[in-house]
Amino acid sequence: MDIAAIEAAATRAEGHVRRTPLLWSPALDALAGRRVRVKPECLQHTGSFKLRGAWSAISALDPEVRARGVLAYSSGNHAQGVAWAARAFGVPALIIMPRDAPAAKIEGTRALGAEVVLYDRGSESREEIGARMEAERGLTLIRPYDEPMVIAGQGTCGLEIAAQAAEQGIETADVLVCCGGGGLTAGIALALEAKAPGLRVRPVEPAGYDDTARSLASGTRQGNATEAGGLCDAILTPMPGEITFPVLHRLCGPGVVVSDDEVLRAMALAFRHLKVVAEPGGAVALAAALFHGDAQEGDAVICTISGGNVDTATFTRALEQG
Repeated sequence: MDIAAIEAAATRAEGHVRRTPLLWSPALDALAGRRVRVKPECLQHTGSFKLRGAWSAISALDPEVRARGVLAYSSGNHAQGVAWAARAFGVPALIIMPRDAPAAKIEGTRALGAEVVLYDRGSESREEIGARMEAERGLTLIRPYDEPMVIAGQGTCGLEIAAQAAEQGIETADVLVCCGGGGLTAGIALALEAKAPGLRVRPVEPAGYDDTARSLASGTRQGNATEAGGLCDAILTPMPGEITFPVLHRLCGPGVVVSDDEVLRAMALAFRHLKVVAEPGGAVALAAALFHGDAQEGDAVICTISGGNVDTATFTRALEQG
């Protein structure tokens, strides 16, 4: 995986994937005590950055292979990204989703024309179900993060950050990235290594699911006790990926861990001051920027809002608490 693969993914994405802006608000700057720049991937098609990786992987398939259809497992955002891209190419998509995924994400995936198979996170393995379906139907598995072409697609977000930071005169800053399996984090880190080496990526996770932070601290991949039950469903994964972790270990600074209360406050502040809707997992990086300033250096920080697919009850809770 290198910058050439990311730039090729960017070329394939032209006209299909949105170039999201880099937003700011004086109120957020004042709260953080430094310039805060926000990359709102919640404005992407399907409401999250995941379309970047899905489009990259599906567009790179041999046309005959692609025509047989694709398979993915996801709590919702990767699911919708794969479903959207598959529909655009006119090929079947089968998505394996946890039963406890937000209803809006399950319904959204079905609305995009995908077949959805539900499973129990606590007692069933999505990987085993996926392998069986792949063999039975001849589908191509599009992994959510441990897949080179997916990482390349997520890296296109990093290309945009590098260019936009330069436009705004930001040469050095921490780039806080919402982190689950590490696809977005690794892709952005690789892009910035080549295009903006003064920008350092910092993975951000929710408390209790901080496998990447612990892995970076120890130098070896560490796992979470469970994937179920957390507020930030979009970024709850067993452990950093086999492909992504070496990239994170080489390029990223220490991880940052935020509380659920901080996430809910960040969601409310994003809506109030930026007029964007963030889901919990998509708001962890903004929470780190606003409430963990002592963990950052410099007069500017850049953070992703990685997704905005939140159900009404959770968003209402955030607005009431924030």
